Amino acid sequence: MNNQLKILTNGVIRENPIFVLLLGMCPTLGTTSSAINGLGMGLATTFVLICTNTVISALKSLIPDQVRIPSFIVVIATFVTVLQMGMEAYLPALYASLGIFIPLIVVNCIILGRAEAFAAKNGVLSSTLDGVGMGIGFTLALTLLGGVRELLGTGKLFNLTLMPEEYGALVFVLAPGAFIALGYLIAIVNRIRKV
Repeated sequence: MNNQLKILTNGVIRENPIFVLLLGMCPTLGTTSSAINGLGMGLATTFVLICTNTVISALKSLIPDQVRIPSFIVVIATFVTVLQMGMEAYLPALYASLGIFIPLIVVNCIILGRAEAFAAKNGVLSSTLDGVGMGIGFTLALTLLGGVRELLGTGKLFNLTLMPEEYGALVFVLAPGAFIALGYLIAIVNRIRKV
């Protein structure tokens, strides 16, 4: 039980995909102009990560080494297609907002990396917990970054006005603001981890 808790919290604290491992920077910088976009992208990636880890762990003994990576990509692409169709049908506004970044989950290095480094070497329960932990860490990081950018750029958080919009700095909603906010958040997380 203690080992399972360690696996579950690993992606949130010790190996956070964004703040520690610096993986998945494309969706991190591209979709976090608001907290709701960060949350939506994080949850979408978490779904694919959990499903992929579970299936790959269950099928690892059936997949020959020569076609391991292509097989992993097919599994990932299957779940991304299911996600894409579901979002387009039931969450069209979020789907339109995230745009091209939804199909690009297929090539997200976090998912393929966890499939190769963890799911292909561990049992189904451990792999599922790893997917949950990494997904939660990814979602928290994207939501935090999106929230910071939205608040500093527009004065809102989850579309709730917290300060007048004229006090916001437009740069935080634009691409340079993503780099600035991410840099400061990584510095803060590294400082907290060293204390």
